[in-house]
Amino acid sequence: MRNIYLIILFAGYFISCQEEKTTPSNEPTFLDVMVNVDPQNSALITIEAQSDNTVEYTFDAGDGSELQSNESGTFTHTYESTGVYPVEVRAYGASGRYRAYEKSITVEIGDGGPVDGDEGYETPLSYDGMDLIWQDEFNGEGVDQSKWNFEIGDGCPNVCGWGNNELQFYREENTSVSNGKLTIQARNQSFSGKSYTSSRLTTQDKFEFQYGRVDIRAKLPEGQGIWPALWMLGANINQVSWPACGEIDIMEMIGGGDGRDNVTHGTVHWDDGGYASYSGSKKVASGNLSDKYYVYSLIWTNTSIKWMINDEQYHIIDITPAGLSEFRQDFFLIMNVAVGGNWPGSPNSSTQFPQEMKVDYIRVFQEN
Repeated sequence: MRNIYLIILFAGYFISCQEEKTTPSNEPTFLDVMVNVDPQNSALITIEAQSDNTVEYTFDAGDGSELQSNESGTFTHTYESTGVYPVEVRAYGASGRYRAYEKSITVEIGDGGPVDGDEGYETPLSYDGMDLIWQDEFNGEGVDQSKWNFEIGDGCPNVCGWGNNELQFYREENTSVSNGKLTIQARNQSFSGKSYTSSRLTTQDKFEFQYGRVDIRAKLPEGQGIWPALWMLGANINQVSWPACGEIDIMEMIGGGDGRDNVTHGTVHWDDGGYASYSGSKKVASGNLSDKYYVYSLIWTNTSIKWMINDEQYHIIDITPAGLSEFRQDFFLIMNVAVGGNWPGSPNSSTQFPQEMKVDYIRVFQEN
């Protein structure tokens, strides 16, 4: 098998090719680029670029091949040998000014080995005494909409900013499925009055459950203001609202410096005569949660909820008290990448876009 490894080292910048003044309408204001690997031929990549006020895109594969250009922003290229290639994509405005995106792609052609940086922890497909009652391995060509709903918008008019003063507008277009992974991409993209776009998916009314083990294998984004989450809400939220419905956060990470990109948080929220929460966290031994895949697990029974990362427990709560009755009912699953908000703060000049959360699988088990 031919394999390609993508090392995410990228940068964006804005260059003027002319000295005269130009108006903003002639200049691209953002550039988002996605690099996709063909599952049948992993030395073949597809570049999908998106920008505004753009009259031409160019693509340099970094291997000495001829520069490609078109008006669509979509390019394909096959690498012939192992190496490290500095890919560059440019979006030109009518003024001659352009925005550029650079990414270092490491190509290793040979037999065996992971594809698209698949290294990391894995959990089994079965456990003694448990049945696998629901799963998504993301092996199709798109999101399975018999399992998932897309939540669209910015939360308005009911809960603007999704209750956290978040800065993104959620769109279906920011989610893709390929190579057995679901990818949610947060972009620096103006849309419907917001400066950023991303995606949020739920299983509400499609899959809801009470008690069990949840395993989610994911590789996280990073950077100041980036807020990925894998979590659950009580199925009765439309009847009793939040926090009376209860919330169980399997994984949250608030990106940024000072040791934040390497810490996972597990939390519950509920109404105990007023808002209440209980949280624990775990710092990984080395590197960041964006470096490889980790498995975020929850073991939920009628007496407790336990949080684990790579099968190591780091947090637990006793849910037998009467005031915690929210956690003895059905819940549904949610996954999203927020941008900004009360907890992480806003992105800054150090934040690189786009940012991606990749999910390899989600599996739910119950005792048999």
